[in-house]
Amino acid sequence: MNLGPATARCLCLAHTIIRFLEVPQQTVTAQIMTSDVPTSNSATFDSLVESRKAWIQAVLRPWCQTASLKELKKADVEWFDIAGKADPKATLWTWVWERFPAIVHPDLPGVHETYEVVVMLNDGRAITGFPDNRATQKGMLVLVGTDSNGSLTSHGPFSMDHIVSVIRASETSKG
Repeated sequence: MNLGPATARCLCLAHTIIRFLEVPQQTVTAQIMTSDVPTSNSATFDSLVESRKAWIQAVLRPWCQTASLKELKKADVEWFDIAGKADPKATLWTWVWERFPAIVHPDLPGVHETYEVVVMLNDGRAITGFPDNRATQKGMLVLVGTDSNGSLTSHGPFSMDHIVSVIRASETSKG
């Protein structure tokens, strides 16, 4: 089989990330071979850019929203090869937190600090505080709140794998 350069590049990129997707290599190869990947005869730089953007939105971003912390840490090491010159904090880790809409803003990277939230953990605990974007690193959420004396205190870090849900504190009083 004679592959055009664009198709060969897509196959190479797909094989690089197969271990992150946990999808059989044959399935990914078949999807690429039957997709609208520009061929060498029709490829323009703009079509290659659009193809990559579509792949990022259709495959990579959704994967970030469902992958385990262990897999995400592997991706973080290889992020330059997977996503290009994108900052992992602004892409990978922001996309990770999109699984909890209460702590992200569509136009800002990282976790959104404006609203007090209640974080439900898989051990049954409920922690209330404001997300701390600076202290939240690589899938580990940190909240800032106050103790019974009104002094600032930090809660966490909490692994994203242990978080069951995150809701805005203002929504808990709605009943």
